[in-house]
Amino acid sequence: MKAISAIMTRGLGIGSYVIAADNSGARIVKITGVKKGKTRKRRVQFCGVGSWVKVSVREGKPDMKGQLFDAVVIRQKKPYRRLTGERICFTDNAVVLLKDEKGNPKGTQIKGPVPREVQERWKEVAKIAPAIV
Repeated sequence: MKAISAIMTRGLGIGSYVIAADNSGARIVKITGVKKGKTRKRRVQFCGVGSWVKVSVREGKPDMKGQLFDAVVIRQKKPYRRLTGERICFTDNAVVLLKDEKGNPKGTQIKGPVPREVQERWKEVAKIAPAIV
């Protein structure tokens, strides 16, 4: 994965319930794993903005419940620092579901802003975002 221009904090862990911020049909999802994540042995993995995660749908369309999908974290409540010195945080934790390994989003629109760090790593997701912060 491409590096991002921010110092990412440990915002979300395995088992976190987050909002699906797209119109794919899922509403609430649970993070079950972090793809391409690095951590110490026996430590619970963590993820932040721009991370590629595996999620399980908890609330949403009945045919999607319990299914596993790939997703990208687009917002986190925990503040993180950009290299310019500013700190960024959002009011909620949110993800966007992906339909393939290339990073194409499952939905056609995203609710809420998307940070610049996601645009650097996931260009297809940023194309359907209403605002880049």
